[in-house]
Amino acid sequence: MLYLAADHAGYEYKEFVAHKLAADGIAFEDFGAFSNEPRDDYPIFAKRVAKAVAKEKGRGLLFCGSGEGMAIVANRQKHIRAVVAWQPAVAREARQDNDANILSIPARFVSREECWEIVRTFLASSFSHEERHRRRLQQIDESGS
Repeated sequence: MLYLAADHAGYEYKEFVAHKLAADGIAFEDFGAFSNEPRDDYPIFAKRVAKAVAKEKGRGLLFCGSGEGMAIVANRQKHIRAVVAWQPAVAREARQDNDANILSIPARFVSREECWEIVRTFLASSFSHEERHRRRLQQIDESGS
């Protein structure tokens, strides 16, 4: 399953991507925000997605101004590997090398079209399962992260 959330700065991008996902027949659950009013705090939304991704072993998409705050919050959850990606190549490498399971989009720094390409690349990419990458992920898990 795919889980989405945004703060007020990422709301328009979340809505744009949700529309594209629905048009492509991709199922997702939207955890908010449900407006672009700056009344809600991003940690609430990032936590919701991170907990769902960890529990259901799904993937998540987060949208905020820089992408950084949401990724920081998500990475506090065990077994979450959230990354900020500003171009498709970064999203692809995050999936292939680090088995990233949450993508955080920096809405203030990419266009809507770039955002969609980054999301599509993230969703289409998979973990390489190369020994060195498996070993590194095991080291991350053992560190208590």
